[in-house]
Amino acid sequence: MNSPEIRFVVGLLTTILLLVLVMWTGKRRARRAHITLVVTAVAALGVTIYFAERLGEVYDIRAAGVITPIHLFLAKLTTAFYLAPITTGILTLRRAKVVRYHRWAAYTVLTLTVVTAGTGTAMILLAEPLLS
Repeated sequence: MNSPEIRFVVGLLTTILLLVLVMWTGKRRARRAHITLVVTAVAALGVTIYFAERLGEVYDIRAAGVITPIHLFLAKLTTAFYLAPITTGILTLRRAKVVRYHRWAAYTVLTLTVVTAGTGTAMILLAEPLLS
């Protein structure tokens, strides 16, 4: 498991699994498990982003063309948008009425995550491997 590709894929799949569990515990209103999984998923996302950046050391992502700036923009937007469900989630602990905004923020960030993963996959598939 030494290659950046394998590390990234494992990180991404782990993050996605954790996000599914976050959704499941949120829907079940299992607050303690939900909060624990949110923290774990955000940490896994950080690790996945680290591994994604390491892919730039083995691929010429600029060779992928127009998808590269699109993906990089979406990646930054999505990462920043993770603050929305975190913030609304914290507010939900004190004001139950905020839960609908929290739900909207959570679904939006999940949608952005899927789109970002798709553009990232396209970017890597179109990129040229760098020769070592």
